[in-house]
Amino acid sequence: TKQHVPETLSPFQLYVFSFICSVTNKKPAQASITKVKQFEGSTSFVRRTQWMLEQLRQVNGIDPNRDSPEFDLLFENAFDQWVASTASEKCTFFQVLHHTCQRYLTDKKPEFINCQSKIMGGNSILHSAADSVTSAVQKASQALNERGERLGRAEEKTEELKNSAQQFAETAHKV
Repeated sequence: TKQHVPETLSPFQLYVFSFICSVTNKKPAQASITKVKQFEGSTSFVRRTQWMLEQLRQVNGIDPNRDSPEFDLLFENAFDQWVASTASEKCTFFQVLHHTCQRYLTDKKPEFINCQSKIMGGNSILHSAADSVTSAVQKASQALNERGERLGRAEEKTEELKNSAQQFAETAHKV
């Protein structure tokens, strides 16, 4: 989500625009970018504009040599200049947007210009998140395997105790 520079509605009321990149659950998946508006002090959002990801033509990071919050998005029939809350939020949004374009657009992908290499590079937050998830899954799998082994040993011990109890009961019955 990226925020637009707040604009004044009246001397007392401000609002903020945000971008949301989303993908539908249904097949075939459809990706879109939605611009929503939120009034200062409110928790609700109002959808303003929505573009299909295929309509995105260019993402301009403005300056590849420094962390800056400014960026431009060029769609088929729209162009807007934006300022994120922070350069870090802009970078996160670009990484999500780039990943979504690579995954869901097969034909014409948007051009990413004037973007820092870390946005398209291998050490993105998406890769870090994927690594974290993979690591968590591996740890959970290992824990389940260890638990399964302990349960297996407990079952074997239970079977041994059951057999011992049966032998004891038979011996006691004979006496």
